[in-house]
Amino acid sequence: MTVLSEAPARGTDAPAPPRRRPHTVAAWLAAVAAGVACFAYARSDLWLDEALTVGIARLPLGELRGALERDGAPPLYYALLHGWTAVFGDGDLAARSLSGVFAAGALVAVWYAARRVGGAGLAWTAVVVMATNPYLARYATEARMYSLQVLLVTLGAVAVPRALERPAAGRLAVVGALAAALLYTQYWGFAVVGVVAAALVVVAWRDARVRPAALRALAAVAAGSATFVAWLPTFLSQRAHTGTPWGEPVLPGMPIGETFLGFSGGPEQEGWLLLLLAVPLVVLGVFGTAIDRYRVELDLRGRAEVRPHALIGGAVLVAGTGLAYLGGQAFQPRYAAVVLPFFVLLVARGVTTVADDRVRGALLTAVVLLGLVGGFRNMFEPRTQAGEVAAVLSAEAAPGDLVVYCPDQLGPAVHRLARTPARQVTFPDLADPAFVDWVDYEERVAAADPAAFTRAALERAGPGTLWFVTGPGYRTHTGICEAVSDGFAAQRERIPRVLPDESVFEKPGLQQFPPASP
Repeated sequence: MTVLSEAPARGTDAPAPPRRRPHTVAAWLAAVAAGVACFAYARSDLWLDEALTVGIARLPLGELRGALERDGAPPLYYALLHGWTAVFGDGDLAARSLSGVFAAGALVAVWYAARRVGGAGLAWTAVVVMATNPYLARYATEARMYSLQVLLVTLGAVAVPRALERPAAGRLAVVGALAAALLYTQYWGFAVVGVVAAALVVVAWRDARVRPAALRALAAVAAGSATFVAWLPTFLSQRAHTGTPWGEPVLPGMPIGETFLGFSGGPEQEGWLLLLLAVPLVVLGVFGTAIDRYRVELDLRGRAEVRPHALIGGAVLVAGTGLAYLGGQAFQPRYAAVVLPFFVLLVARGVTTVADDRVRGALLTAVVLLGLVGGFRNMFEPRTQAGEVAAVLSAEAAPGDLVVYCPDQLGPAVHRLARTPARQVTFPDLADPAFVDWVDYEERVAAADPAAFTRAALERAGPGTLWFVTGPGYRTHTGICEAVSDGFAAQRERIPRVLPDESVFEKPGLQQFPPASP
């Protein structure tokens, strides 16, 4: 959500909007179509977070609060996915398509948001940049809440300025609803709502003309935020007992850099190249004004029409990474999805700052092509080896066999795909592999006895085959799953069936322990 005036900036000395020739329009439409195609499909099976999310969303709505208290997330996306999968099913494509719908909606919203800043030329450029953004392509094809966050923030970039221009009840209600939705979608919403509230206070203090509207908008944000009281007990329990046991908190400097790299496509060659292009464009977008075809003047105060977006987007990123560090939470670039609309708008303005048609076209073409490379990579790149493991279990695991998952984080993705009558349990609690209980997770794993678990699992397996699903790289389980495997191998022959592939993000392997010969 962004504090802006209703109309595009007046009196600017920026060049006139570029002429939209038929071939230019066709190229824009082709780029948008290619980008939207990247929103629609990913060949990979669902990995842990997605499989766990779909599993929780398919529970009866009355059980949602309890499941999320053990998971650590707010409920809005899960409730929406519950309704979506009830209609369209919970297959990979069906479950992910809701995120694709949110991403497509963000394209419409960014057109309106950018048009307010720089007219139709900037609006269409922003649509092209967002449609071909590899970060959005990833989360448009992931059954998680991040594309919903992008949509909500982009809608806020339209709703808040409209409320400041004319604080009618309907416009204020939209602002309040968006504030509530952000808090109920993902907890980085606190950073967005807090920064926007602070910005409204500053506006009310500095400008008497808009003070009444700013105060009414602030009241709408407060009213929307107040609805979170209903979820507060669950949030406090999550805050005390769940978190990010898979990683360590990091000071904001590195997460901020990782965010920009993530927005550019991640640590792939095209991602680094797009980052090298996007950062200067952001600088031009914030500070630049064309003074002739080939020269751009930088005003270190920032251009008035985009200054609010730059300040709010930057403040949200600093606040989000700072609060994560202070709260002892690890960071992943996906958490910063709320900042993407600001990044897109500033990159688009950086492109349109250049007055020469050929240079501007070359810059936009480079942004589009590099983004689409990342988007197409996302369509075909595997996120998990769960399908390989599940294929073996489905074909060979028999009634009476026992499948053991260590760590339990490998359970949801493999269990979702494995069609087997074998019993399935997880380390350390012999629990259902469809879910992961994140409550006091690190402490429970550290307190577990691998030797005792090994004995219990062997006893449960009895005369059946024991199948062991395990994988490297889990900081909470260093040496533990290897000890369990060695314990099984002391009693039975160990046969590797699927080897972890280091090139894949989630890499479960599979070991087979047939019953000992008489």
